Amino acid sequence: MRNRRWTHAAALVAAVLAVAAALLAPTANGAAPLTVAQAVAAQNGASATVRGYVVGQPTATTTVIRSGFPNDYALALADTPTQTDTTRMLYVQITSSFRAAWGLKTNPGLLGARLDVTGPLGAYFSHPGLTSPTAFARVGGTTTTPPTTPPTTTTGGGGGYDDTYYRTALGKSGPALKSALNVIIRTNTKISYDAVWNALKVTDQDPGNPANVILLYSGRSQSKSTNGGGVNDWNREHVWAKSHGDFGTATGPGTDLHHLRPEDVSVNSERGNKDFDNGGSAVAEAPGNRTDADSWEPRDAAKGDVARMIFYMAVRYEGNDGYVDLELNDSVSNGSAPYLGRRSVLLQWNLQDPPDAFERDRNQKIYDQFQHNRNPFVDHPEWATSIWG
Repeated sequence: MRNRRWTHAAALVAAVLAVAAALLAPTANGAAPLTVAQAVAAQNGASATVRGYVVGQPTATTTVIRSGFPNDYALALADTPTQTDTTRMLYVQITSSFRAAWGLKTNPGLLGARLDVTGPLGAYFSHPGLTSPTAFARVGGTTTTPPTTPPTTTTGGGGGYDDTYYRTALGKSGPALKSALNVIIRTNTKISYDAVWNALKVTDQDPGNPANVILLYSGRSQSKSTNGGGVNDWNREHVWAKSHGDFGTATGPGTDLHHLRPEDVSVNSERGNKDFDNGGSAVAEAPGNRTDADSWEPRDAAKGDVARMIFYMAVRYEGNDGYVDLELNDSVSNGSAPYLGRRSVLLQWNLQDPPDAFERDRNQKIYDQFQHNRNPFVDHPEWATSIWG
């Protein structure tokens, strides 16, 4: 009996020591991991391993949510699992290689887990952070590193382009991020206004019926062949109204597919050149949409799409390549000025309605087949808050 008791006690001690060793163990490269507090104070771009508890997902500089995670793009670490002070958190970017295993939307059970994350220490969401990570591991568990061969398919949320297309934008925020994205996306191929007709038949094709397109505000599936100017035809809606900056339909912003969508002729006319805002009366021909004298509210399923198209235009067209400088503001009385609002509402819509498969597929088609540039806010919706939040 005594031997059995000693055996049991020895096993218990061994287990305790193993747990302690896991908690105190150095990282794979032999260096002790930094605490979150140390990492927050050491935002110098150097690579380090940081150990902390997952306390939520950052969605803005001072906002971390603990449930209802909208995507797999980021997590927040803290030195205690109950920390709520965002100044004591480290915001960690999750690049595409790691999202399936470490994103909170896919893995909400990670909340409260203790992790080691390795990567350069630099601002994310204009907040102390760690970007472009090279390894994730549960403390005492197995380290995950990116595959040596990049995935052959892309599914949005960065789409596998973080290490190539967006490489020079990673880790930036605010005006620096906006400037970096402008440099990346402004070299797009331009198409004519006539060519837009056939392009929209590809980019907005109904996934359930290849003979049709999906109309943006109406949500209706309609025959591709019914494009034109007649009653109940569909035409080319400029989501950034072309009178806001007076750029018309000349090649450039007037023909940019990232903000041109199919829409019913009369619904397009009713929206006109109104800014975007919440409220108004119901639009009879487009259920779920509302409008008043100076604003338009799209249906819920299109709100995020509209916001991200507007964000794209405000970044792509900065007045530095012969085109008009387009900017967001918080007004709904912009007239013919090169501004569009309401910025605060568009930022809300971006969070409310994250990119879906249709929007990501559309972004990919424009990149692959037509303009060869991407809408960064479809790939990284969180960048809108970083720039304008």
